[in-house]
Amino acid sequence: QVQLVGSGGGLVQPGGSLRLSCLQSGRGQYAMGWYRQGPGKQREMVATIASGGITSYGDFVKGRFTISRDNAKNTVYLQMNSLKPEDTAVYYCFADPPVRRYWGQGTQVTVSS
Repeated sequence: QVQLVGSGGGLVQPGGSLRLSCLQSGRGQYAMGWYRQGPGKQREMVATIASGGITSYGDFVKGRFTISRDNAKNTVYLQMNSLKPEDTAVYYCFADPPVRRYWGQGTQVTVSS
């Protein structure tokens, strides 16, 4: 059983930064990452990181976000810089063990002046 706890969301002004964290309980190191769902929008992939560290990003990220992991802490991080109002969304972390995908509870990110 894998459980994920996301944290680090909040309210930030345009141009600001936030760092999201996703703590995985249970054993195993899996590919992990983040999706987001903005108001009235479909869920979209933000960033993923493989167990070996290979990363991928949604096209809209354009170098503003960085995903990383600390395997000793079973935690994945999403550093978000140069935030825009359109980044406002609920951000969900996920993990991909072999059998199925697990999701965290979601953390709200609001970018507004």
